[in-house]
Amino acid sequence: MKDLKLVGLKSHDCHDLMQQHVVMAIRDILPNKVKHVITRLCLFFNAICSQVIELDDLENEATIILCQLEMYFPLSFFDIMVNLIVHMVREIKLCGLTYL
Repeated sequence: MKDLKLVGLKSHDCHDLMQQHVVMAIRDILPNKVKHVITRLCLFFNAICSQVIELDDLENEATIILCQLEMYFPLSFFDIMVNLIVHMVREIKLCGLTYL
């Protein structure tokens, strides 16, 4: 608690934090526009991990989310990993659902 770090988390714990708990944690902290785009990002990750996926809507949603992130965060925030969000929907089309 002294360093305010989360250590020892397994991948499922990180997925659960990103999909469910981040939305509650930022509820009263961030400005509305930033809170909205982070919530959309969390919902995107929640949607791609579900058993039934609407792929056409998600591909457009990923592009919109990244454009909004670029409006609210500095360019130093973005690296290659953020760009991979755009390709996730296409990878799901080619390789199958992520919950498998």
